[in-house]
Amino acid sequence: MSSPSATRQQSGRLTPEIASRFAKIALGHVTREYPNKLDHVLDGPADLRGPRDLHPIYYGSFDWHSCVHGYWLLASLLRREPGIPEAGAIRTLFDQAITPGNVAGEVAYLAQPTARGFERPYGWGWLLKLQAEFIDHDAPWAKIHQPLASVFAHRFRDFLPKAHYPIRTGVHSSTAFAIALAQDYALAAEDTALTELFREKARAWYIADRDAPAWEPSGDEFLSATLVEAECLRRLLPPSEFAPWLTAYLPRAAQRLPTSLFTPVTVSDRSDGKIAHLDGLNLSRAWCWREIAATLPVDHPLAVVAEAAAQAHMAVSLPHVAGDYMGEHWLASFALLAMTGGEDMQKIR
Repeated sequence: MSSPSATRQQSGRLTPEIASRFAKIALGHVTREYPNKLDHVLDGPADLRGPRDLHPIYYGSFDWHSCVHGYWLLASLLRREPGIPEAGAIRTLFDQAITPGNVAGEVAYLAQPTARGFERPYGWGWLLKLQAEFIDHDAPWAKIHQPLASVFAHRFRDFLPKAHYPIRTGVHSSTAFAIALAQDYALAAEDTALTELFREKARAWYIADRDAPAWEPSGDEFLSATLVEAECLRRLLPPSEFAPWLTAYLPRAAQRLPTSLFTPVTVSDRSDGKIAHLDGLNLSRAWCWREIAATLPVDHPLAVVAEAAAQAHMAVSLPHVAGDYMGEHWLASFALLAMTGGEDMQKIR
C-alpha cells in the first residue's frame, strides 16, 4: 500500500518532501541580490542605487515581485508543512527581514512620486497575498508588515475606480490575476469594503463575457487570460451565480473546447526568461482548473475534465521548477498554487 505522501505526490499535491525542496529553492534566491531587473525610475543621479539599498526586504529573486512571492512561498510552506527541515531557516529569515525599519524603507520607496505605478497591478496583488499568509501565522510578522500592505490596499482603492477597462493579458499587467490574489488579503483582514470594490469592478469588467475564444498562448505568457478571468470571478461570485456564468463563458469546456485551454504548452528554451514564462502558464492553468473543479457541484460534467486538465499541465512543467535561474527564481510559487488549488473547497465538501 502506498503512503499518503506518495499518493499526494502522484496526484500532484504537496508533500513534505516537495515542500522541503521548494523551501530550499526559495531560500537560495530571496536574498540573492544579483542578477536583478529593477522596476525603478531615475529622477536624477542620486537615484542610481542598488536593489538592497532601494528595497531593504524584497531585493532578491531577480526582481521585486518574484522576491515577494518567494516570501509568500516560504510562509505558505511553513504553515502547511511546519515540520520540514528548513522551518527554522524560514523563521530566522522572516525575523531578520520583517522589521519595522525594513518595512519603513519599503514604504518610503513607494512614497516617491516616481513610484506611483510601481509594480501595478501584479506586485500589488502578490504583496497582499503575502500579507494574507502572514496573518495566518502565530508570529509578529503580519503586524510589522501591515503598513506596507496598507499602502497597496490603498492603491487598489485609488486605482480601481479610475480603471474603466480591464487588462486582458497573460502577463504582469493582468487585472484579473491581481484582484484574485488580493482578495485573499481582503478576506484575511476582514476588509469587506475592499472585497466589495473588487466584486463591483470584476462585475463591471467581466460579467457580460460570453463564449471566450481563448486565443492563447502567446510566446511569453505565464497566465491564461481566459482562465484567470474565471478564477477571479470564482472568488467573488457566489457559487450559485458563478456556475451559470462559467457555462456561458466556456459553454463547451466539458467537451474540452476550446482545445487551447486543455493542451499543455511547449517550452523550447528554459534559459530564455520570456520563453520560460510558459512553464508558468502550464502551472497557472493547473491552478485555475483545480480551483474551478473544486467549486463546481461534484456531478458537474466539467469537474472531472478540469481536474484532468490540471494534472496534464502539471506533468509537463513540475519537473522544471528548478534548473535554470530564469525559471528557478519564481516557478515554485506557481507550482505551489497548482498543487494546493481547490484544497479549501475540498475541505468544505
